[in-house]
Amino acid sequence: MSTPGPPAAGAPAAGPAPAARHAGWIELFFDLVFVAFVAQLAHGLHGDPGARDFAVLLALYFPAWWMWANITVAANLFADDGPRRRLAMLFAMLFLAAMAAAVPEADGDRGAAYALGYAGTRLVLLALWWPATRATERRPVPRRRPLAYCLGFAVLWTASAAAPASWRLAVWAVLVAAEMALLLSSRGAGIPRPVHTGHLVERVGLFVIIVLGESVLSVVTATDATWTAEAGAVAVLGFVLLAALWWSYFDFATTAAELVIGRSRMRDAYVLARDVAGFLHYFVTFGIIALAAGLGTAVEDAGHEHLPQGALWALGGGLALYHAAHAAIALRFGRPPRRIAVWAVPGIGVPLLIALAGRALAPWLVVLLLAAEAVGHLVYAERRARSGWAASLR
Repeated sequence: MSTPGPPAAGAPAAGPAPAARHAGWIELFFDLVFVAFVAQLAHGLHGDPGARDFAVLLALYFPAWWMWANITVAANLFADDGPRRRLAMLFAMLFLAAMAAAVPEADGDRGAAYALGYAGTRLVLLALWWPATRATERRPVPRRRPLAYCLGFAVLWTASAAAPASWRLAVWAVLVAAEMALLLSSRGAGIPRPVHTGHLVERVGLFVIIVLGESVLSVVTATDATWTAEAGAVAVLGFVLLAALWWSYFDFATTAAELVIGRSRMRDAYVLARDVAGFLHYFVTFGIIALAAGLGTAVEDAGHEHLPQGALWALGGGLALYHAAHAAIALRFGRPPRRIAVWAVPGIGVPLLIALAGRALAPWLVVLLLAAEAVGHLVYAERRARSGWAASLR
């Protein structure tokens, strides 16, 4: 429900808007590997996950998500559908598929495959960015940037495959932190072309559809495995919850992003897109992944007296994380904190209270309360929009 206000007084006007673009067929094919990756993560949170399960899967999700964001930005800046780019994207799919297959044991026996898969994606990213270093480019990218950011980290991740299994997660955390420090220190320097806002918003929206789709699939397969009236009732309530999230996201979050990023100057637009589409949507999407796992468990355990505590945290914590990420996006867009608090405080607090008190509630009641929160969130946003709250955005 994050929606921005009008630009601040004296803010620089945006440059000419680039021509409209949509996702290409290779990008849509590329996204299919993330269907598998998201399914692996959701499977790891199914049942009664503990705190370590949440932490490990959250950590394993970031490199894959970050590579998706990097490749999406490269496709956004360089509208090329030639054989070289297609081959690069196909190789990226293979490397990411290896990472997805390694997820269940990535902190153990399959850690080397996970690390080498991510190293391979860095080489793909280098191939996508290297043509932008040519002197014939209007704003050529200095070669040291892709060499350090892509090749340098490919070498380091390859080396991490040889680290003892007990050390790998710590080594990967250091490498991710170093990569983020390098990226943040650049502040958008070296970006050769304007960001195509519509294309970027569409690509992120398509990824949100992927994780929502995993949630629907989890509900359907759990209902198939537990063919009872109780399971059917929980499945219907789960679908209402997911439908409310879809409705509010694509009515408000996407509109806000197009308006605010589209109004910004080239470098400002890139940094804003990086923060919102890259960093903050990592939490938006993981929240839905956790919710997918929790809904599957809730359907399967519909006949029980209560849900396992891990499933309650997947449900309530996932929805709370989703709302918290949108509150952070709204702040990044410049919305006043007091206006955000009106919907963010109940949006975060109510699911957390349900997670804490859920052991005393039947599974159907847990899902009903979460669905009611999501529907109430949507109704509030729609009423605010109809009252003219969004008029200043146009």
